[in-house]
Amino acid sequence: MNNRVLPAFILLHLCLNADATNNEPIKIITNNWTSQIVLSNITGNIFKSMGYNISYLPLAVSDQWGALAHGFADVQIEVWEGTMSDEFKRMIAKGRISDLGAHQAKTREDWWYPAYVEDLCPGLPDWQALNKCAALFARPGSAGKGVYFAGPWEKSDKARIRALQMDFKVQLLSTGNKLWKELDKAFKKKQPIVLYNWTPNWISSHYQGRFIEFPEYSPECETDPAWGINKKYLYDCSNPPGGWLRKAAWSGMQAKWSCAYQTLQNISFDNNQIAALAALVDIDKLTYKQAAEYWLTNNKAVWQQWIAKGCTR
Repeated sequence: MNNRVLPAFILLHLCLNADATNNEPIKIITNNWTSQIVLSNITGNIFKSMGYNISYLPLAVSDQWGALAHGFADVQIEVWEGTMSDEFKRMIAKGRISDLGAHQAKTREDWWYPAYVEDLCPGLPDWQALNKCAALFARPGSAGKGVYFAGPWEKSDKARIRALQMDFKVQLLSTGNKLWKELDKAFKKKQPIVLYNWTPNWISSHYQGRFIEFPEYSPECETDPAWGINKKYLYDCSNPPGGWLRKAAWSGMQAKWSCAYQTLQNISFDNNQIAALAALVDIDKLTYKQAAEYWLTNNKAVWQQWIAKGCTR
């Protein structure tokens, strides 16, 4: 027999045997926003149903790449194009992590405002109209400049403000929940606010609003200063609309936990599912664990189909 060409059923048998003797926990990264944590818990419970041990590893986005590259972490269930594409692509090119494919969901991450602000700032959602109204968004200590509330994730907001010569400054908040607290506080007073938001997210079901329309995105905006309206600086454009949401794994996961690896490839959530999962926590006040268990209980036909054929232990 040619040792390099084995029948599929023999390969599956070997993979299952290797998985069966490996009781090390699969380490799933959790970040600091709701949907990622809930999806991580769902993924962990699916792996548990297959007989695997799992553990959760809280990490900042900036710290997760080294952990994945060196096998200190094994799974990241939400890789967002708008905030993570550069590092993701770099690590893929070096062979340090594996791309496990995209979710059905399409993403957008950008500046956002509640709908009532349009009555106070004519011309929105155009970014130039926003800039003309910058003083409306001032806060104590901002020296009259408009304040844009940003989350703790790596973004090019300061570079965009410089490139588009906007009369704004960035105020960083440490968690996604603090963004929503600022939004709720402003909403109750009908105070102008512009802040980082993303979709899929529960916010759109609770607050009406729109994304700011910056100059249209192009990859050259991030690499060629001569592209766009400012010939000196990068990032004179929007973030990618209709972006991808992908899954990533340590490059050694396939060899170590082949059935979990195959199942992770199959896991896929759409925009409505992700928004509803976030709402279970942020609106209905379930814990992350409870939200995951609720979804698993009510969607058995969905997630059981994700388990790779022949891959129960």
